[in-house]
Amino acid sequence: MAKVYFGMIVSLDGFVNDRDGKIGTLYESYKPHAATQKADENTGAVVMGRNSFEMAEDTDGYADHYEFQVPLFVLTHNPPVKHPKENDKLTITFITEGIEEAIRQAKIAANGKDVLVLGANVCQQLLRANLADELQIAFAPVLLGKGVRFFEHLEEHEIYLVKSRVIETDKQVEVWYKVLQQK
Repeated sequence: MAKVYFGMIVSLDGFVNDRDGKIGTLYESYKPHAATQKADENTGAVVMGRNSFEMAEDTDGYADHYEFQVPLFVLTHNPPVKHPKENDKLTITFITEGIEEAIRQAKIAANGKDVLVLGANVCQQLLRANLADELQIAFAPVLLGKGVRFFEHLEEHEIYLVKSRVIETDKQVEVWYKVLQQK
């Protein structure tokens, strides 16, 4: 069954980037494995925020180099004037109507496959809207001290999870959770 899930690599102290907004340190210990490759293969659409989208040096590069060659939905208040390059598999849609609309359109585009959500702020919106089925967190062996916290702005919510799997690589531990309910 298709699901909406989000995944991030975080520092042990809960940051998704460092004090300069960079993510490189977190990915130094990342090593792809069979479970993430399988999840990647079953991804039919990606939803992300504008900040995550613009982390690419050249947004036209998504059409040529992005690991997910599937429809891409970018949440933003202000779509760019110049539309980025697309190809026959990767289309880019800018959504201004909110997370619910982004997920609705992504599910249609995914055509029975999973929808992957990326970016701390967008994942927080997903949780607040109670639209997440699963979450995946890979813990990088570093304490960053400052940066953007992954689970910021959720003070008004109690979200219950159940662990579905744990994967250990040489340097990281990755935990997958099913989202049960929210109060």
